[in-house]
Amino acid sequence: MLNKVILIGRLVADPQLRYTQNGIAVTSFTLAVDRPFTTAGGEREADFIDIVTWRKQAETCANHLNKGRLVAVDGRLQIRSYDDQNGIRRKAAEIVADQVRFLDRRDRDGDTSDNSNSRDQAGPPESGFDDVPF
Repeated sequence: MLNKVILIGRLVADPQLRYTQNGIAVTSFTLAVDRPFTTAGGEREADFIDIVTWRKQAETCANHLNKGRLVAVDGRLQIRSYDDQNGIRRKAAEIVADQVRFLDRRDRDGDTSDNSNSRDQAGPPESGFDDVPF
């Protein structure tokens, strides 16, 4: 049997870090993932998928991710059941992440940019080759 999910998307809000009664870190966040097609009006729709991370990875995600960051998530689909406030049995689908990769970088001001376009657009710095003795 195989249960493997790979997603690339952007966080819709800052991750929420909490700890279990046993002191284990767990972080949850929602990922917006574009669908591979457009609507009849030419607009692209997205799915909003709940992600859960555990232990050290949970703390890393909580400390370094925020709304709008681009990430890749590798994990498995988990369906869990719970009773809501009215006692009605509900189901929730979420991805339990085995690995989260940060696909953009954050600068000192907290702004993000894609790694694919991380080069300076102004071009290379002046070389100053006039001063080379050979």
